[in-house]
Amino acid sequence: MGDVAKDLTAGTVGGAAQLIVGHPFDTIKVKLQSQPTPSPGQAPKYTGAMDAVKQTIAAEGPRGLYKGMGAPLATVAAFNAVLFTVRGQMEALLKSEPGVPLSIGQQVACGAGAGLAVSFLACPTELIKCRLQAQSSLAGAGTAAVAVKYGGPIDVAKHVLSEAGARGLFKGLVPTLAREVPGNAAMFGVYEAVKQFIAGGHDTSSLGRGSLILAGGIAGASFWCFVYPTDVVKSVIQIDDHKAPKYSGSINAFKKILSTEGVKGLYKGFGPAMARSVPANAACFLAYEVTRSSLG
Repeated sequence: MGDVAKDLTAGTVGGAAQLIVGHPFDTIKVKLQSQPTPSPGQAPKYTGAMDAVKQTIAAEGPRGLYKGMGAPLATVAAFNAVLFTVRGQMEALLKSEPGVPLSIGQQVACGAGAGLAVSFLACPTELIKCRLQAQSSLAGAGTAAVAVKYGGPIDVAKHVLSEAGARGLFKGLVPTLAREVPGNAAMFGVYEAVKQFIAGGHDTSSLGRGSLILAGGIAGASFWCFVYPTDVVKSVIQIDDHKAPKYSGSINAFKKILSTEGVKGLYKGFGPAMARSVPANAACFLAYEVTRSSLG
């Protein structure tokens, strides 16, 4: 089995593990990010993450936490396969000689390259996912966008294509790139740095599963710490109405969120994002490493 096939397989297994552990947290994150700003004197729809969990389960049952999982399940496997395969190919390009581990700086470069490649896959799938996850928190907010109730991922894609053509599916590509490139650069760099720190040197091949879980968890957290505000901007742009948009672009959305909600607005849903990222990325990296080593 070639290296590309091994990376593809291991990345796919890693992606599935990541989604099963992480999707409920992601649903709550998007609901908090997309809830309308309350009128003066009115309480917000959700007071916080736990309240959003309670309301979601009360209204839709536990299945509500896995809403919108169809599109990412099909694509998270493809997403991680691309991510780890491009990273593997860049690793091979940057290696001075076979068997020499990359420096942390080179790992950062591999992560950035993988993030660039994966953005073109992430943007349309995230747009579909965000629109499905946000529709219940937008309900009753009296915005035009709510009139549309989506039957599922394919239905969202059809609506967007009919309203805005193929370009509509790539709405939010700029903030997606601004999230994936530095985010993955940080994540892969930190993952390697933590592994080397635990191993006490460059050779990390003897690390046990506990160490890989720890390194993967810290790496996942570093992704979000680094790029969270761009994710908030991406979410509001992707659920924005195509015909009567509230935001003219990323910078405009950033400024509007800052002026209406302050810095706090750029960190809406940060708690669930972090709570998800640590176990989900720990599961992803562990599944990737275990699968990759079992393939030889």
